[in-house]
Amino acid sequence: MKSKNIFLNEKKTGIKGLLGSVLFVVLAIILFQGFSTQSASAEETITVYKSPTCGCCTKWISHLEENGFKVKAINTNDVIKLKKEAGLKPQLASCHTAFVEGYAIEGHVPASDIKRLLAERPAVKGLTVPGMPMGSPGMEGPRKDRYSVLTFDDSGKTTVFSTH
Repeated sequence: MKSKNIFLNEKKTGIKGLLGSVLFVVLAIILFQGFSTQSASAEETITVYKSPTCGCCTKWISHLEENGFKVKAINTNDVIKLKKEAGLKPQLASCHTAFVEGYAIEGHVPASDIKRLLAERPAVKGLTVPGMPMGSPGMEGPRKDRYSVLTFDDSGKTTVFSTH
């Protein structure tokens, strides 16, 4: 009889141990996903240079913050100087210029594209959405134009990064 009791106790302990292990693994996965999502949600600080009177710039900043970025906004009346320093050609310009982790971000670039840029780290100067296309982040309205996000390099060469 003792052998049966010992066997049953070992069986119960084995099941409890298995359930405990499964529970531990499930909790570890949930915690890991929470932390990896948090780190992937762009804790990077983006410094945005904008005109103090630009409403769409403020809306774009809100878009970035809603998508997990920390934003340091700097009002300036000389955004053109910053665009030149960033290596932007006039045809690539928009209303605001931002910098994050060594990249320049020009115009109404979606947060998802900035996250992709930071994840992939291509050998480019930055991203730009030339002009101010309707429907881009910060330019929401009843109309939504199709637009491209471009990469640009030191020579001014551009490549389509994404299309929205």
